[in-house]
Amino acid sequence: MSTPFYVSPQQAMADRAEYARKGIARGRSVVVLQYTDGVVFVAENPSRALHKVSEIYDRIAFAAVGKYNEFENLRIGGVRYADLRGYTYDRDDVTARGLANVYAQTLGTIFSSAGEKPYEVELIVAEVGAGPEDDQIYRLPHDGSIVDEHGSVAVGGNADQISNYLDQRHRDGMTLSEALKLAVESLTRDNNGGERTLTAEQLEVAVLDRTRPQQRKFKRLLGRQLSRLLEEGTPGTAGEPAAEPEAAAEEGGEAPSES
Repeated sequence: MSTPFYVSPQQAMADRAEYARKGIARGRSVVVLQYTDGVVFVAENPSRALHKVSEIYDRIAFAAVGKYNEFENLRIGGVRYADLRGYTYDRDDVTARGLANVYAQTLGTIFSSAGEKPYEVELIVAEVGAGPEDDQIYRLPHDGSIVDEHGSVAVGGNADQISNYLDQRHRDGMTLSEALKLAVESLTRDNNGGERTLTAEQLEVAVLDRTRPQQRKFKRLLGRQLSRLLEEGTPGTAGEPAAEPEAAAEEGGEAPSES
């Protein structure tokens, strides 16, 4: 009788982690930065139908890289969790920390399961607070661990190089225009030290803006508004026309209901 092939648990987990990391690295990067009025999300994404950045709840947004079908399932699950919790208890009970814990449990269970492959995704969950010191940004790698980030964070593609670039240049109190320009500069740098050109049509940009009078703080920046911020350095978004309807239902998930 032949001897069964044996792989140590440590080697099996290392192989699964390497498989997931390679899948994530093939995706285009997403950058999240804090600025004086909130949090800005910038992704290299020429598609206008398949979003990498989406609203989850009133003050919470979600960004992801990797396999679209996998992180889209996670996004929809997050919307359902937030909607149910906000309706059952109170809207203030829906927090980025709670959502990050739910995602961590899901990713950790899938990663440690021998019966299915690990998810090739990396997530960012962010919540805007009353002031910059109250903002929360959590990064969730493929294995379900949670990293509490501050200031700036990058995932996917050459995330390490982008993160180093952001760490050296990001500062507190940046305007939206300054943060957006820094994010785009970081995304244009390639592994060989060269630079590419990214236009507004190749970017997906959204903000959690604490100054918005609405309860829901998520807003996408598109078209002329985004072009002005990139090309003319227009500070902030005050007085700009709305870019698009903001209902989460239009992005493929359920819109939060009022309690």
